[in-house]
Amino acid sequence: MKNAYDIILKPVITEQSMEATEDKKYVFQVAIDANKIEIKKAIEEIFGVKVEKVNTIRMEGKEKRQGAAPAGRRANWKKAMVKLTADSKTIEFFEGMV
Repeated sequence: MKNAYDIILKPVITEQSMEATEDKKYVFQVAIDANKIEIKKAIEEIFGVKVEKVNTIRMEGKEKRQGAAPAGRRANWKKAMVKLTADSKTIEFFEGMV
C-alpha cells in the first residue's frame, strides 16, 4: 500500500489553477501509476476535506535542448484536477496564493 504522500507529489500553481480555487477545484501533480480512487483517498487523508470528483490527464514531457546538443525530453507526468463537495472546507495551502 502506498503512502498518501507518495501519491500526491506537489500542487500545480498556475494562473488558471489559482482561478479555479474559487470553485473549490484544485490541481496536483500525482504519481503516474495512481488511479482516481487512490488520489481521492490521499487528498481526503492529507487535507481533511471531502472530494466530489477527480479528473486525471497524462502530460507529455516537453522537448528541451541546450546549445548545439541534441534535444532531450523532460519526464512525463500525471495531473489530477480535484473538485471538492459544496459542504467541504477549502484547502488552506492555496488560500494565501490567490
